[in-house]
Amino acid sequence: MHHDNAGGPDKAVEQELQSLRARFEQLRDHKVRVEQDIRNLTGQLEALKERAKQEYGTDEPEELQSLLQKKQQENERLVQEYRQHINDLQQGLAEVEQAFGESSRRS
Repeated sequence: MHHDNAGGPDKAVEQELQSLRARFEQLRDHKVRVEQDIRNLTGQLEALKERAKQEYGTDEPEELQSLLQKKQQENERLVQEYRQHINDLQQGLAEVEQAFGESSRRS
């Protein structure tokens, strides 16, 4: 019996050591995956920065935000002008229809 008790702590230490090794391997694998993700994302970021420089002349977030706001304002202005143009056409068509209706009633 005394021999079993002496083996018990050794077995417990061995099991804990195996558990720690398994955790270490999991963490090492996770670290490798995270490092690969960082390399991939860094590459994507650099590609997007280069594309932004080519398309917009800058890769600075503040400048890109300013350009976006200007484009949005320009789009709003163009939509407003187009809306007015459509309204004018609709009004002109209504006037023609009204005039045509009045002239056909007189005939």
